[in-house]
Amino acid sequence: MLPELKITPLRYVLAVVDQGGFHAAARQVHRTQPALSMAIRELESRLGEALFERGNQATLTPFGEYCVPRFRELITQHDRLSRELVAQVAREAGHLDMAAVPSVASRLMPRLLADFVAHYPGIRVSLHDGNADYVREQVLAGEVDLGLTSLWEGDAALGFTPLMRDALGVVCRDDHPFAGRQSVHWKELMQESLIGNGTSRLLQGTDAAALLEHHTFYISNMISLTAMLVAGLGVTTLPKLAFPEEYERLRFIPLSEPRVEREIGLLQLAGRSLSPGARAMAEFVRQALEE
Repeated sequence: MLPELKITPLRYVLAVVDQGGFHAAARQVHRTQPALSMAIRELESRLGEALFERGNQATLTPFGEYCVPRFRELITQHDRLSRELVAQVAREAGHLDMAAVPSVASRLMPRLLADFVAHYPGIRVSLHDGNADYVREQVLAGEVDLGLTSLWEGDAALGFTPLMRDALGVVCRDDHPFAGRQSVHWKELMQESLIGNGTSRLLQGTDAAALLEHHTFYISNMISLTAMLVAGLGVTTLPKLAFPEEYERLRFIPLSEPRVEREIGLLQLAGRSLSPGARAMAEFVRQALEE
């Protein structure tokens, strides 16, 4: 049966070696000399061998010479682990994986991550982006700690905390008749070349659900969708946050009827605690988006 080694007696042994005697070691570790000697004797009893010569208590036995460098290595590893664990709890160190839908990853995360790293410079963050289904799958598989996304349907295995709402609108080129409008009614889109995309399912269950059968094209990739819009091949519906505002030729016009919004929030595994770093990120994101 392996002996159970406690860290404190090992520290006492090293103190005796480093200080050259039991009295000096006792002063260093703030213990009485008898208490320190008793702790070392108990350690020797557990090990089954003496560490110090009985005639000269500051002299190591051959077994003691074998043990001391290993005691040092064990204590070094113990102290390093302790510091790392304390840093994790204090949110001064750690790593977390996040996944976000592209609109959130490009529009919100640059500012959020910059502010987060300024507050928690010791926490490393890996950000993965993909559509809402990808984010959901990554969270379910445990590949990421947190998702920042919209949730299309409930799932008992997932916990979702809504943080903000993102209204749907129409996106067209700047020379389209809609471009100068304040709003567009969904029925007007029935006369257009409509390009569907991954967020079109927001129309399901609304008065505008008929538009889902009216797509001339369906483009799931945002880069390709933007190219189609810039080329003037049609119009599409997108949440405001997903609107590629860096394209000068594109315009976003709110959809007046029906008013459709998506909820964006934090996604995590239900009933499972977050790591300290992930918990810090969740609290940070909640505070930032709820302001």
